[in-house]
Amino acid sequence: MPMVVTSQILLNSIRLYAYHGVMPQERVVGGWYTVSLTIDYPFSKALQSDDVADTLNYASVLDVVIREMKIPSNLIEHVAGRIVDALFTEFPLIEAVDILLTKENPPMGGDTMGASVRLSVKNDKN
Repeated sequence: MPMVVTSQILLNSIRLYAYHGVMPQERVVGGWYTVSLTIDYPFSKALQSDDVADTLNYASVLDVVIREMKIPSNLIEHVAGRIVDALFTEFPLIEAVDILLTKENPPMGGDTMGASVRLSVKNDKN
């Protein structure tokens, strides 16, 4: 098999109900959010082994996202940063994370599908 240069796990448009926002009603009523992740992870071994132990289990990644989204925050920037920190802590072989966190239909007086933040972070422990 040719040498693998980049290997990534992608989780697309995870949709969750959560209670984030600066306005008090956002913390009471809540709203819908979507999270998409691109995770650089060295899973070359799994290409041959066909063993989940040789890759990043995306169900475990989803558990981290759900757990962090349940903790209310004023800013989605803060939530995105917390998700990335938790992923790096729980899965030290992660090399980098790109996260797109979108608040669907934010209360800002205009018709929009959402307001988003994106972080691209390298794991400095690798």
